[in-house]
Amino acid sequence: MEARAVARHVRVTPMKARRVVNLIRGKAAVDAVTALQFAPQSASDPVRKVLQSAIANARFLADQHANPFDERDLVVAEAFVDEGPTMKRFRPRAQGRASRINKRTSHITVVVQTAPKKSVEKKNGGTR
Repeated sequence: MEARAVARHVRVTPMKARRVVNLIRGKAAVDAVTALQFAPQSASDPVRKVLQSAIANARFLADQHANPFDERDLVVAEAFVDEGPTMKRFRPRAQGRASRINKRTSHITVVVQTAPKKSVEKKNGGTR
């Protein structure tokens, strides 16, 4: 089962958000929430909210399809940050000039899915 959540027009630069997203990609969802909760970066708050929304979406889909659900089985399958629209602002400078300030935004996407079950195979020892 796969569930996704997207936050658009988040007022954080994509480079800073990608640093945080790279921390959680491939981790268990519960561990990723804990890591984001204690991460010192300011971009970790919106990424954590998107991850929690993806987990809630997975719970909703499981209830809708009458499947058993356990948060500990979820893994962050995909997590990426795309660049959103840039707000252009101007700041006054010396001698009547103006310089442009780019206020960048991000589109944060997180996809969680259930981890594949590991099958235990018995290996025959030494018979050739």
